[in-house]
This record gives sequence, C-alpha cells and structure tokens, in this order.
Amino acid sequence: MTIVDHFMQPEVRPFAIAAVMIVLVGGVEIGSMLIGLSISELLGQTVDLGHDGDSTSVGHVLSWINVGGVPLMICILLALGIFSITGFLIQDAARLLAVALPPTAAGVLAAVITVPLLRSSTRYAARLVPQDESYAVGLSDLVGRTGEVAVGPLDGGLPGRVRVKDVHGNWHMVTASAAPDSPSLPVGASVLLVDRKDGRFIAIAAADELTSSKIL
Repeated sequence: MTIVDHFMQPEVRPFAIAAVMIVLVGGVEIGSMLIGLSISELLGQTVDLGHDGDSTSVGHVLSWINVGGVPLMICILLALGIFSITGFLIQDAARLLAVALPPTAAGVLAAVITVPLLRSSTRYAARLVPQDESYAVGLSDLVGRTGEVAVGPLDGGLPGRVRVKDVHGNWHMVTASAAPDSPSLPVGASVLLVDRKDGRFIAIAAADELTSSKIL
C-alpha cells in the first residue's frame, strides 16, 4: 500500500481532511499576508477573546488552551495538525493490534488527546510567535513606538504589516497604513506609529534620532 492509498483509506478520512485543511488554511493566511491583510487578525477581531468572556464555560476552555495567548490562526493550525497526526497514529496502532477503529471512535479518541497536547503546544508557541495583542500591553500602547515595515509598501493602497517591539521587549506584527501626507514606505523602512484608526495603525517615516536608538 502506497502512502497515497493509506491517506485515502475510509478509517483515516477525518484525519486526512484535517491535514488537507492545514495546507488550505495556511496557504490562505500566507496569501493574505502578502497583500497586507491577515485572516488571523480578522478572526481575532470577529471572535471576542478578551477577559470579559472568561466567566463563561467557553471562555474558561479557550483560556485553558491558551487561545488569545497566541494568534487564533496558529491555534487552529496546531489543533488540526495534532488531531491529524494523532488520528493516523491511533489507526496505525489499532491495525497492528487487531483492526482499525471506526472513524467516529478514532476521531473522538484523537480529539480527547488533542486538547491537552494543544494546550502544551500553544504555551510553547506563545514564546516564539509575534502577537498583535498580549496581556502585558494593549495595542494603543504601541502608538509612539518605532518599527520596521515587514509587509508592504505602506502607501495609499492596501494596508501592510509592521514589526514593532513594545516597552517590555515583546515583538508584535500589526496592520498599518501610511499617513495621508506620507510618501510610500517600502519594506524594511523604519516607521513611527503615530495613531490607530479603524483597526490599523497610521505610520510615518521615523526620524533618524528615533531609528538610531531603536533595538532590532
């Protein structure tokens, strides 16, 4: 049996679908970032992950698996990946011992195992992945900070992304546009975040005295 044949077996179909979704979701996120948008950020704005929902059972579950500690898209990709890998391993082990489990039973078992593994992986990812939001500072605290254009250019067209460090030394990747009277700001340009409007930051070229003291 080839890898493709193994991938297409009915008993592993839920896990194969999860693996395909990783490719599709990851591709959409990468493509959106290349044009200055972020599906992860849009989802984060749509789904309220703030502390106000922590008093509900759903809020407790989301907090327990660290949703909000890392970008929502990272949580989704990690969940799909862990579920897919765990499911394939469960079915492979079941075949070695006897016969493969029914897809529903294997899916439930994989989901149960995925939850604690997802919590551990998101806690580790939180130390590695730049975030738009953190519990240390609010987005408004980034106004007045200098950063570097990571996805651009920033001009009158689609917004781009700026990499900026907060006062605590944590990195953030935020959506930004150039100020109306600002020239185009290319990728790699040092910028000053001067305002935040309609969910995005307004940036201008940073003065030399600001960039010379910026820690990259």
